[in-house]
Amino acid sequence: MSDTFTHEHVRCFLNAGPYPVEAFEFVREGLTYTSNQVHVEGGDPYALDRHVSGQELCMGLRDFAIQRYGLMARTVLECWRIYRTEDFGRIVYTMIQAGCFSEQPDDTIDDFTNVFDFREAFDPRDIESRIGTPQPG
Repeated sequence: MSDTFTHEHVRCFLNAGPYPVEAFEFVREGLTYTSNQVHVEGGDPYALDRHVSGQELCMGLRDFAIQRYGLMARTVLECWRIYRTEDFGRIVYTMIQAGCFSEQPDDTIDDFTNVFDFREAFDPRDIESRIGTPQPG
């Protein structure tokens, strides 16, 4: 079991769908990463409201996956059954229902719909240019 979630959280996650606990841990860590990117680097690091939109979170999760897993980012996400940004939304809303995250009145799961295409967002050529790893051939 995860050190960051209770047994009750894990039970809720496992009953919610096809995603393993690692996917929920990744989204939790990715939310922290995204919030820091949006609020610390992009504005007031002392802001009390550290909320990010569904679209911002999707973009942040993409960047976090690339930072953490490099060229394997899409493969790792697919191992966790995350194939589209809508999967991020399902995970987030499961975590909201479990009490791990909170939402704002304007938030909706539709905020996660078609934010980007995984094939384009995790294109190896683009990732190489971001991380500076040459691909053979």
